[in-house]
Amino acid sequence: MNRISRHPMRRVLAAGVVLVVLVVLFVVRLVDIQVVRASALNEQADEVRSTDPIPVYGTRGEIVDRNGIVLADSVMRYDVALSPKNAKKGPLMREEPDPADPEKTVRVEVPLEQTAAELGAIVGLTGDQVLGIIASELADDPDSDFAYVAKLVDVDTYEKIRALDIPWVVQYPHPSRSYPNGAVGGNLLGWVGDEGTAQAGLELGQDACLASEDGEVTYIPSLQDWVEIPGTEVVHKQAKDGGKLQLTIDSDLQWEVQRIAEAQRLAVGAEWATVTVMEAKTGKLLAVADVPTVDPNDPAATDSADRGSRTFTAPFEPGSTFKAVTAASLEDAGKANPLSQVIAPYSYDAPNGANFRDSFYHEDTPYTLTGALIDSSNTATAKFGELLTDQQRFEYMQKFGFGRVSEVGFPAEASGDLNGGPDEWDNQTKYTTMFGQGLTATAVQIASAYQTIANGGVRMPVQLVEGCTDADGETTSPDVTGTRVISEQAARETSEMLENVYTQGWLKDDWRIPGYRVAAKTGTAQVPDGNGGYRTEYLVSVSGFAPADDPEFVVSVSIMNAVKMNSSAASAPVFQQVMSQVLKKYRTIPSGAPAPDLPALW
Repeated sequence: MNRISRHPMRRVLAAGVVLVVLVVLFVVRLVDIQVVRASALNEQADEVRSTDPIPVYGTRGEIVDRNGIVLADSVMRYDVALSPKNAKKGPLMREEPDPADPEKTVRVEVPLEQTAAELGAIVGLTGDQVLGIIASELADDPDSDFAYVAKLVDVDTYEKIRALDIPWVVQYPHPSRSYPNGAVGGNLLGWVGDEGTAQAGLELGQDACLASEDGEVTYIPSLQDWVEIPGTEVVHKQAKDGGKLQLTIDSDLQWEVQRIAEAQRLAVGAEWATVTVMEAKTGKLLAVADVPTVDPNDPAATDSADRGSRTFTAPFEPGSTFKAVTAASLEDAGKANPLSQVIAPYSYDAPNGANFRDSFYHEDTPYTLTGALIDSSNTATAKFGELLTDQQRFEYMQKFGFGRVSEVGFPAEASGDLNGGPDEWDNQTKYTTMFGQGLTATAVQIASAYQTIANGGVRMPVQLVEGCTDADGETTSPDVTGTRVISEQAARETSEMLENVYTQGWLKDDWRIPGYRVAAKTGTAQVPDGNGGYRTEYLVSVSGFAPADDPEFVVSVSIMNAVKMNSSAASAPVFQQVMSQVLKKYRTIPSGAPAPDLPALW
């Protein structure tokens, strides 16, 4: 006889209670894990399994020329890293062709030593060196999960490493710097180091525009193969790209000017040369050539002295090119005009006891101010210069831009030296500063002074940067407000005198540019030796502008120690070739009337 429980409902209720209790326990536990202690548990999990913070590189901004041609940009390189603790976990399993049946594959064990050798062969290390990286990291931290093997490898290397399919090797993108035009403008651009730090030139001077900001992420990798688990990446800091820097430089013209300058430097055996091309009406630099120059892709291949821009950083005594500034100052002050007269001796004993002479012998000569420039007479220039006080001349020098850095603010740019001004000038300096000695200037300052004369007496800020456009699309540009230095009449009459230097001077057959009126002046200057004396070598130069009847372009040439032709005849061909190229490139309208013919003597 079957026995039937007398209390079936009790058992059902008991089972229900147990079930409810279990459910409640699970819910409580779930709430505890996912809500109450979620943050703490996540942190513990991250500490155990997440990667160390990994940089996410922002992209450094481009440098482009006036036409948008890229001169410096960022290319993708890769940093190769490995997980030491995962590398030591055991041999790598790899699918390889089955020796018995090539159409099939078999899984084989690849020992760590072989994997390390394969990886090392691609990045330029031995297998032992790769093993050494792993061992060293584990010695410091048995749970080490990150170590670099190589940095900044190219795409080909990246693909070769990827083909090895090593689960504990990861490659991170790392933008690097590239200069597509090599040495074109290298003296201006500067370069960036392997770690992304600006080292020289505009890369350094305009770093605030170009620099990017790196971000930072972490993720949780799988325990088995160190691959990121989807959805686990945490962005701790967002990366930000740098801005685009647009220059006033024309890269095609820059290439041509560098070629011309280097060819002449080699031909005359000079140490170095600089050529500056500037827009007369704007002060914008179209080309700034320094030769020898540097290829920013490999700066170490160039001597350190030749890696910068001497146009901005190497002041020198300008010599006779400075006489145009003295003449313009006299004109503006109403003390002289192109036909003003003096009697100039070969050697002059000044009233204050100073003594100096001309570079060529002559009897006492009745020079006009025009003739003083044509023959580049120191004594005639000084006798005219006496018409101005020392303080007046000093103030004109400052207004022309001498004694201070240009508006470009190029890294390590020199201000030149006006020897402290009139209160500190000795008797000799009071006179030598009239004809470009006893003071120093940079090539860009000389170009700017001639731009002032060419532009009707208005000096424009020297401009190398057109503007910076940041990652948000906002563009900032430098101030382009001009300053009147001399009157329009003084500028015009100084220009006419410089035209007569071009048509009547001793180089008139060497620098002729058919169809155009040109205003120019030569200079031969002594070079300080840094010890209070002078070197035996000279710096020879030419500065001028064209077309003189409606000036568009200024060209200034300086050549240091032209041993095979140590006179301005060495720089004249460069001036002629560069100015001809500029006029042709920009399709400048030829002059419509001949230059005025002014007398050199009276």
